[in-house]
Amino acid sequence: MGKVRITETILRDAHQSLIATRMTSAEMLPAIEMLDDIGYNALECWGGATFDACLRFLNEDPWERLREIRKRAKKTKLQMLLRGQNLLGYKHYPDDVVEDFVRRSVGNGIDIIRIFDALNDPRNISKSIEACIKEGGHPQGCISYTTSPFHSAEIFVRDAKKLEEMGAQSVCIKDMAGLLKPEDAYTLIKSLKENLKVPVELHTHYTSGLGSMTYLRAIQAGVDIVDTALSPFSMGTSQPPTEPLVAALAGTGYDTGLDIKKLSEIAAYFRPIREKYVKDGLLDPRIMSPDINALIYQIPGGMLSNLVSQLKQAGAMDKYDAVLEEVPRVRADLGYPPLVTPTSQIVGSQAVLNVLSGERYKIVTNEVKGVAAGEYGRTPAPIDPDFRKKILGGKAVIDCRPADLLEDRLPQLRAEIAPYIQQEEDVLTYALFPQPALAFFKLRQLRLYGYDEDNSDASRMAHYI
Repeated sequence: MGKVRITETILRDAHQSLIATRMTSAEMLPAIEMLDDIGYNALECWGGATFDACLRFLNEDPWERLREIRKRAKKTKLQMLLRGQNLLGYKHYPDDVVEDFVRRSVGNGIDIIRIFDALNDPRNISKSIEACIKEGGHPQGCISYTTSPFHSAEIFVRDAKKLEEMGAQSVCIKDMAGLLKPEDAYTLIKSLKENLKVPVELHTHYTSGLGSMTYLRAIQAGVDIVDTALSPFSMGTSQPPTEPLVAALAGTGYDTGLDIKKLSEIAAYFRPIREKYVKDGLLDPRIMSPDINALIYQIPGGMLSNLVSQLKQAGAMDKYDAVLEEVPRVRADLGYPPLVTPTSQIVGSQAVLNVLSGERYKIVTNEVKGVAAGEYGRTPAPIDPDFRKKILGGKAVIDCRPADLLEDRLPQLRAEIAPYIQQEEDVLTYALFPQPALAFFKLRQLRLYGYDEDNSDASRMAHYI
């Protein structure tokens, strides 16, 4: 029994999960000093979808956001989420891009980098861990939690020990769909604590309604750190709320030591921001109710909304139940990958095609072929050879670390955007999201001439620069 530490997610995963990552820097920055004064284990404030959203929807420089948060957070560690060799994008990037991205993330203020891979293939995490250690950061190895006939506590412990051997200074279980049940959490955390020397952290979502109960059992099993979100942006597809957990543990052997009154003051700051997004329609009340489909089909909340969107576009909402039932079958065919970006989109899109075409795998996406060919890494369970042959035909299968096949690209990328570079980080921004980055760079140039990006003339001029 010991003090439980809290990582606060309101600056990243909470608003990513509830309002599609639309909280602006202007809304965050006034609260940073208050958050910094709480005594959190860390503030998760960067990575995940924040980078893309800053560029694509908010006309913000994600690097500048990080620097501004760092200026104000003088006592608390800053944390980010990184998709291993995918960084913050949706494909594998060459090692030189990965190394420079990690270097500049730490250099601009990140202390802890939580590194995961959608397939839990350690080869896709190794370069990021190595680079983080080199830069003096804290690499947190992360396991994507899922359930299947293949997965077990023993499998997750095996993978966690591998991450520790690779240099991870802590290990996180990332339960992105809210699938981890309280007793399973107790068994898993207890086993991890018995087998690892480094701290263990647990991350879950409230999608299924289990989150807070799961945390209590994990705490009883000895978990060191849990991720929560301040109440205005908690629950639903976000994390369990911070304040009730702090109150529940107060006066026990697990007391967090956090001040509930200070937390209440910060919650009061964020409440009007939440209400703004409710009025705007970005925060849909429907996602705040527990979704039992998450437990039945192992489908994260964000994936469910994508499936609904695809079916609506096809005028086929009557096929919704059939698609939900098809998702686990496609997942089994592909070696039981955890359903997290990008595998959730890959499996979901193929399930829709299988149902709408009336014949399984009559149409096969390039991404599904890529998973079957080993382009994303090694799947948790082996893919059936006959299925692989049906999907790939004579296409070659790779068994090496996918990034070993990629050539360095930084010099080429730097040359491509030479006229727009105002900081070295711009090259990495362009590497990850070329089109949104260029649009942002053009608007940034217009700002130098006093144009407002909300002005239609400025938008038209940016198109031609």
